[in-house]
Amino acid sequence: MIKYPKKINKADYSENIKNPKTFYGLNPKIEFCSKCTYSNQKPTTEKEYNHKINTKKSTLTIENNVCRACKVLKEKKNTDWSKRKKLLKKICNKYRNKDGTYDCIVPGSGGKDSFYASYILKYEFGMNPLTVTWAPHIYTSWGWKNFNSWIHSGFDNYLFTPNGRTHRLLSRLSLENLFHPFQPFIMGQYYFPARIAAKFKIPLVFYGDTNAEFGHKEDFSNPQRNLHFFTTNNTSNIHIGGTSLKDLKKNFKLNQKDLDPYLPLKPKELKNINLNIQYLGFYIPWHPQECYYFASENGNFSAAPERNAGTHQKYTGIDDKLDDFHYYTTFIKFGIGRSTYDTSVEIRNGEIDRNEGISLIKKYEGEFPNRFSQEVFDYFSINKKEFPQAYKQFEKAEMDIDYFNLLTDKFRSPHIWKYTKNSWKLRRKVWDK
Repeated sequence: MIKYPKKINKADYSENIKNPKTFYGLNPKIEFCSKCTYSNQKPTTEKEYNHKINTKKSTLTIENNVCRACKVLKEKKNTDWSKRKKLLKKICNKYRNKDGTYDCIVPGSGGKDSFYASYILKYEFGMNPLTVTWAPHIYTSWGWKNFNSWIHSGFDNYLFTPNGRTHRLLSRLSLENLFHPFQPFIMGQYYFPARIAAKFKIPLVFYGDTNAEFGHKEDFSNPQRNLHFFTTNNTSNIHIGGTSLKDLKKNFKLNQKDLDPYLPLKPKELKNINLNIQYLGFYIPWHPQECYYFASENGNFSAAPERNAGTHQKYTGIDDKLDDFHYYTTFIKFGIGRSTYDTSVEIRNGEIDRNEGISLIKKYEGEFPNRFSQEVFDYFSINKKEFPQAYKQFEKAEMDIDYFNLLTDKFRSPHIWKYTKNSWKLRRKVWDK
């Protein structure tokens, strides 16, 4: 039974407490990069299917006041890009199908990065890409327009939209148990391209910018994505929404077919086609804002008509109405919201300096995502008619603002948050000395 969230003990969040509790295995000493706006609380890539509430999070490393992402930037600036482009041509020559059949896969939503990647591969390098998309929870009108503009720029696409009831239920469980409503989407999106590659025996997949550029524990000198992130032979350790597959079937009456789209592949499935997953950003210097300009000029890509909640930006992550809530939950859990993510990238790419980034964070960080909130709460609500069995597992199946606020407080780590003068404040901020 999923119990209605209780009020927390605010004494744990006292301003004067000496050693506040730390959740998620985070570093109790909060540090900020001196170059960008990242902190050492930022989570890094792990196998999402291992994620439970008591899982210790892997986080960004900061050494000598400089984060890993900014150190990778130095490598990027010293890279011989002409040499790497020749390597890309060599790979394309190896895999290109002369009969025009699909020879590579480009995952994406039709955003600026997937448009740029697919366009460059097709029109500059003569490849025959199949684009693949895992659908957003709830499309924004501009996101749907951009998706169609992408396809009408000359690309075939496989769009997979998962069972709506299954996806809603798993997203609700992820919110309840992990305060991570995007987890089922991330898992489905992650495994879908590899699954399509195996199904159609297409041995090459291209992603855009490298994970290393965001501080994840990958080597910028390695163009390949490790296949172990996409596979497992042991399904007993898989959890979705912090819930085991066994419990999802027993308590929530989901079946194997419902769950299959969210599960990693067997290693032999990818070994059979000798799958090669590459970062295009290893061979071409990736610049998100330039991708936006390129997609606008060549593919009728449009920025959102309004800025995203919690940030100043209007052209990144704009296709899903749940995006705002995803970044709000990262702000609550890790003290890192959408403005921190956006400004850090823009600082590293030279569009703004750190002081400008801090000013933007002061203005926008942690803004509650009001614009789609009722639609999102309706999405998370589990009603008796649509979910006759799963409905019984919730003390209160309807999601509303009061419920969400109680959940929000439950997932605040006391080492990040303090409660003072009847309001929540970060204990340490990027502008603190």
